[in-house]
Amino acid sequence: MPLPYRGRGSRLASSRGASTSVHSPRRAGRGAPSSSHALRLTRRRHSSEQVPPGPEPQADFRSGKWLQEHAGGDARDSQQTARAGMGSRHRICSQEEVVIPCDSDNDSGSVDLQLSNLEDIKKDPSSLELTDSDIFDITGLSQESFIYSYRHLTQQGPDNEANVERLIQSIQEVFNGELQMLIEEEPLHSLFSSVRQEVFITIANLSYQDIHLLFGSEDRADLFSLITKSIIALPSVETLIQLQEIMPSGSYNTECLYRQTFQAFSEMLQSLVVKDPHLENLDTIFKQMDPWLQSTKDHERERATASMAQVLKCLSRHLSLKLPLRFQRLGHFVALMALLCGDSVTEVAEEAAEGMHCLLHVTLRLKCTIYDKKNHPNLRRAMKKCQELLELYSIKQFYSCPFKIAQIFEAFLNSNELFQFVMTTLDGLENLKHPCTQKSAGELLITMVKNAESRFEKVPEIMGVICARLSIISQPRVRRQIINTVSLFISRPKYTDIVIGHLLCHPVPYDRHLAELWRTLEVELPSTTWILWRLLRKLQKCHNEPTHEKMAYVAVAATDALYEVFVGNRLQAATFRLFPQLLMTLLIQIHHSIGLTMSDVAVPSGLYTEQEMSSEVTPLCFAIQATKSLLLRTLCWQEFNIMEKNKGWTLLEGKECHLQGVSLLANALLERNHLLAHKVMYLLVPLLNRGNDKHKLTSAGFFVELLQSPVARRLPSIYSIVRLKDWLHHGNRVFKFLALRGLRYLIKHQDMREDIRSLLPCILDLLCETDEKIVLLAIQILLQLVGTMDFTTLTAMMKTLFTLFGDVRSDVHRLSMTLFGASIKSVKYTEKKGVENQVLDSLVPLLLYSQDENDAVAEESRQVLTICAQFLKWKLPQEVYCKDPWYISPSEAGTVCKFFGKKCQGKVNLLAQTLMFSKNAKLPIRRAAVLFVGLLLKYVDCSELRTKGTDWIENDLKALLHDPEPSLCIIASQALFRVQKVGAEPDPRQSIAG
Repeated sequence: MPLPYRGRGSRLASSRGASTSVHSPRRAGRGAPSSSHALRLTRRRHSSEQVPPGPEPQADFRSGKWLQEHAGGDARDSQQTARAGMGSRHRICSQEEVVIPCDSDNDSGSVDLQLSNLEDIKKDPSSLELTDSDIFDITGLSQESFIYSYRHLTQQGPDNEANVERLIQSIQEVFNGELQMLIEEEPLHSLFSSVRQEVFITIANLSYQDIHLLFGSEDRADLFSLITKSIIALPSVETLIQLQEIMPSGSYNTECLYRQTFQAFSEMLQSLVVKDPHLENLDTIFKQMDPWLQSTKDHERERATASMAQVLKCLSRHLSLKLPLRFQRLGHFVALMALLCGDSVTEVAEEAAEGMHCLLHVTLRLKCTIYDKKNHPNLRRAMKKCQELLELYSIKQFYSCPFKIAQIFEAFLNSNELFQFVMTTLDGLENLKHPCTQKSAGELLITMVKNAESRFEKVPEIMGVICARLSIISQPRVRRQIINTVSLFISRPKYTDIVIGHLLCHPVPYDRHLAELWRTLEVELPSTTWILWRLLRKLQKCHNEPTHEKMAYVAVAATDALYEVFVGNRLQAATFRLFPQLLMTLLIQIHHSIGLTMSDVAVPSGLYTEQEMSSEVTPLCFAIQATKSLLLRTLCWQEFNIMEKNKGWTLLEGKECHLQGVSLLANALLERNHLLAHKVMYLLVPLLNRGNDKHKLTSAGFFVELLQSPVARRLPSIYSIVRLKDWLHHGNRVFKFLALRGLRYLIKHQDMREDIRSLLPCILDLLCETDEKIVLLAIQILLQLVGTMDFTTLTAMMKTLFTLFGDVRSDVHRLSMTLFGASIKSVKYTEKKGVENQVLDSLVPLLLYSQDENDAVAEESRQVLTICAQFLKWKLPQEVYCKDPWYISPSEAGTVCKFFGKKCQGKVNLLAQTLMFSKNAKLPIRRAAVLFVGLLLKYVDCSELRTKGTDWIENDLKALLHDPEPSLCIIASQALFRVQKVGAEPDPRQSIAG
């Protein structure tokens, strides 16, 4: 049957048919039918092969007029008929009638909205000729209030724009409530009437006349959401058809009705963006469609994608932008459409590709509106690149490749939009039920991050989302893509510190998800050193803080992160390169961590709950773990073994023995891997005076041990001897000890001895230190220098050494005698007279200490006694070298006493010297002294003894008679008897005189 033709008319005339039945001739379109691109998509997506064949009626949605085969009649009759039949669910799409929406062929598929008519209305509001029937063709809407309101307003003058605005507002308010009521009455699980379709058409026709029912308030937004759900949430077409077969309710074609209703919905959305210069309507539409675009149901996602594709196509054809632009979700929109381009449902992917192409054009226009292309070289280059890529590929080829999509759009997106893009893509990775391929999402994410480089500004937020996603994503491929994203960010120098800082703000020990991230970072080789260095610096900065304050949480977290990195071994090359810095920093961290628990760490509030904080977790355990893994990953297996065999790890953990552990590790490294040891030494040279005391002590302890290396002689004096000299005057005894230890190593080099000789006064002063280690080291150094000393220094040192004879510290006692003997040997022949008295005074102490219970001390005493005899040119009797105690062999003791009594007569007061040792703390020395006193009485000048008296001897001996040691009491009583006997005998000279 020939189709009736209706010529062009004003938009308002067409609006009168907005709410009439599809049987009304007011729906007549114009022009021959065309198969435009939008129509082809609609037919292909939302039609069925079950539609009965026959001539297709036409509809022109651009003006709100639908054409279909129908008997004649005037417009008013048709409107009345439509109002009467609005409530029927069977008035369209019978089995004999099929309505297929068509676009005219004069606009190539675009929507001809007769903008000229709209402009006329805007210029002359009085031309707004709305009739009662134009508005109230939908059953249930009240007419009386509108008739009164309209007449009241129009009586005030045709040019009164305020009246028109009030009329429009009244229309909006009533329509909003009535349409919502109609939609709510429609069941969401089926499609039995054209109510939805009529609602969509009504909203579209009013939108063409700037009467917007879906924008401006929360109620209108709710209506928008409701009508969107009413069409998108319908069951699939197949389900609807099956439902009709099960529940027949009249002669209608469900597939046809669905197709018409959906097309009306699509046209409604398009009507909202035709005049949208600020893109605020597009923003609202996208907010409504966003959840449906991400629906897990294929048919819902397909409907939403098809609708948005048509909206974008319409927008791209009628775009006329003005500032300010209010579309703030471009990044999210681009990412979502790009994800849909990789959808597993072919129809969704194809619709998304069409929409993406239009979105690209919209984006170009949007950016050109914001920026001046001539003064924005990045935009100019991006447009050129875009043109080149689009010339190489078809739309289907181009938009099916996420890599190319990201390449194009990243140049146009600002930092906030890039953030939206990444966040949306991450959501796509997380939602494993989403049918879009994870590969596409991963490629989009990686490509965008790689190409955008340094234009991201919300990296911490992105890292926060990524860390949250890791704990709930189990798919290996998805986890790999997320970690690769972190790897890209962390490898950019601009973001390295930001990413590391965020990752360190998580509880330690890291859970398996963050541990996996640290262990599996995929970074290009040039960036590995930079990343590891920045992580190391986070830890090093904490070592400059005062030691009395709480340890920074970053220090513990960075240590644990280093451990995970070493275990993963993805940064192996950087680990070898930074080995000296890593090793020393971790040793310093060990020193800082000794004795601390997590309560001694400044943990950020809210990071842990009381249940999560384990008492077994300490900062020290993290530092030890990281140090062990560092040695193993750098192939220092032998050094590791040495530490284990000698309990080196236990030494490192001890407060008093930490430096012993450091020295053990340094010596192991020097012995087994001298190249690494030398690298550490050169690193430490400029760092020894940095940081707090624990930092300096650990560094100094390691550095000093490396001075054993022959390479140490190449160091400038300012970095070796001068620095050690400063430590000799340090208030901390440990630094003095380290300085002496270093000097002992350096003194082996002949060319350095002269510089060390200048330090002799400082070293001699250290002989009086209470710290045994310091005194011993000082003596060891002096033994190396004794041959180069001048006479004054030598005699002064001998006097100091004499005071150390009998020191309770057996090693100090022994070595002081050794150095004393060495000093005697070094005395020149011409200077012997000057030290002879010192040598004579040392005889009794040396003789008595040969009876010491410490065999080493006793043996050294005999050796030095021999040196003294040689100096005096005496030949000692063999009994001196007898190792048995004197009280066991009195005859041998008598021989020794006789020798020294005769040799020292008139030179040394042997009796007084020996009696002083009767009060010695050691029993063997007291016993030997008392025995020696009793034997000496035979060889001393008795007349002189009688003259001076023997009371001072008797008093000391009497005090020993009550000693708890029986052997001493007996020997003391014997000696006392001899003294008393000498005192009772008359003077021989007086007898002769008488």
